Amino acid sequence: MVYLEQAGNAERNNDFSRKLGVRLGVLREKGKLSQERVAQLAGISTYTYQKFEKGESKPGTPMNPQLFTLLALADALDVSLEELLRF
Repeated sequence: MVYLEQAGNAERNNDFSRKLGVRLGVLREKGKLSQERVAQLAGISTYTYQKFEKGESKPGTPMNPQLFTLLALADALDVSLEELLRF
């Protein structure tokens, strides 16, 4: 039973990460920003931001950004946190 619950959580995490990655890319393109610029504005590395757009933190691992990183990304993309997470 616990294994099934953990498997369900893993799938939800993967789904959330994929959706957030797509949302980041859409908002970045809408704002006509490069990945490098968004990363710079948010105070994270370009590599990290690129992984976020792929929905990963490490290859094969769903991203799990901290709240402050999400706030910085929303600010860099000139949207509210609510709008960033609307998908």
